[in-house]
Amino acid sequence: MAAKTAKSRTAARKLRDKWKSKRWYSIRAPRNPYSFKVIGETLSENPDNVIGRIFEVTQNEMDNDFTRMHVKLRFRVTEVLNQDAITEYIGHEVQRDHFRRQVRRNRGMVDMVVDVVTKDGFYVRFKLVVISPRRIKSSLKTAIRNIVKDMLFKTASSTTWLKMQSVILDGSLENDVKDACMSIHSVRSVVCHKTELRQSGVFVDDGPTLDEIHAEEARQKAAQKESETSSVAEDVLVAAEAGEAISEIADEDSSSESEEEVTESAEESSAEDVDYGSMTVAALKEILKEKGLPVSGKKAELIERLNGA
Repeated sequence: MAAKTAKSRTAARKLRDKWKSKRWYSIRAPRNPYSFKVIGETLSENPDNVIGRIFEVTQNEMDNDFTRMHVKLRFRVTEVLNQDAITEYIGHEVQRDHFRRQVRRNRGMVDMVVDVVTKDGFYVRFKLVVISPRRIKSSLKTAIRNIVKDMLFKTASSTTWLKMQSVILDGSLENDVKDACMSIHSVRSVVCHKTELRQSGVFVDDGPTLDEIHAEEARQKAAQKESETSSVAEDVLVAAEAGEAISEIADEDSSSESEEEVTESAEESSAEDVDYGSMTVAALKEILKEKGLPVSGKKAELIERLNGA
């Protein structure tokens, strides 16, 4: 029993050591047209294990178009360079709840799967649905499928995979298919709900390199750090100026209070310095009247009354 416990402890230590050996890798979108934008992170012990992993992001995360939040873009890791996992775009998919809302009772629907090869040799599979406001006959469905297939074959043969991505994601392809089908039947909408890259072709090396992207990211981080430092310095300066203003106000208040105290003490000292003994009784009575004191009595009593006041 003790031997079994020791083995389990050893296995647990090995598992922890294996976890510590794992590293984080930044998942980057393709060079063109996304300029190696970071779309996520993954953890792995071996870089070879990262290759082949698939990551999904919504379209609005890539181009900030919030009207396309229901579209998911799919990327697959093809190579690992240091801490960067480079991906390729392998297609998109429309969320099912959005797609199902397009189909209602008594509406016609023509679904189709079309495989095409682009000008630069990419083998792509399209899954489309043509939706009509009313039911469609079987003969018209066949005609619509033929029109859509011919259109996609011609478009793909004269267009690169990169341009095909653009027209798919901005809705231009769906509008063109709708216009082509309107000649034989009324069409409410066209939904290209899924594309799949079945085989890669020739890649075009356009756009900034990964080293240029790293340099740009370093400059952005430095600029951000500098702006944060300057903002902190400005806050400190504002606080210091506010403190100086408060101290000046306090000094003014204290100086005014001291002036009032000096004035009061001067008045008191001046009142104490008056020689009532050299004044006449009539003058003493006038002063007592001004102060609201009794005026009866002898001169000594009047003087004592004034000194007491």
